[in-house]
Amino acid sequence: MSAGASAGDIAVGMTGASGAQYGLRLVECLIKARRRVYLMLSRPAQLVIGLETEFKLPGRPGEIARALGARFGASDGQLQVLGPEEWTAPVASGSGAPCAMVVCPCSMATLSSIAVGASRSLLERAADVMLKEGRKLILVPRETPLSAIHLENMLKLARLGVVMLPANPGFYHRPQRVEDLVDFVVARVLDHLGVEHSVAPRWGGEAET
Repeated sequence: MSAGASAGDIAVGMTGASGAQYGLRLVECLIKARRRVYLMLSRPAQLVIGLETEFKLPGRPGEIARALGARFGASDGQLQVLGPEEWTAPVASGSGAPCAMVVCPCSMATLSSIAVGASRSLLERAADVMLKEGRKLILVPRETPLSAIHLENMLKLARLGVVMLPANPGFYHRPQRVEDLVDFVVARVLDHLGVEHSVAPRWGGEAET
């Protein structure tokens, strides 16, 4: 069993919404920033990762952690992948919760469950912990068009202090590759987490190489 979370640890949830590249790139950047990451993948997320990227993830959490850790250069124990029913994980309790959590990408189903406090999976429970403990929760919804139900759920969560950060990349930095668009969104997430980076250029500044 892992020890409790410490200051600076980040929980990342990935759901079945399109945009797996955003979540994987975010994990990579957090690893490079030397943050410990608790990664929660829904079963639909694993399917979408296989459809949208070159990653062919194994089935077990420990094997996924080793595969992604090797790919991103994680140190021993820096990346922990948690199963959907791993209720003894630190993220499931306020006494062991990380400093922040990001759901990236966030499906409308998961957003709805968080809005009503369903806590049917570890990912949803971890988000509920962030809310009850008053810690930073960032949701990166990826859906279009948005129904009134989607918008009402987003408004409810925004009023509770949740950062709603849709996967809407800007173009003022003149992106040349798909990766540039992904990095734009990931950079905004890192900004809200307070993680130093040079992933994407800022408004009025030059791109760092």
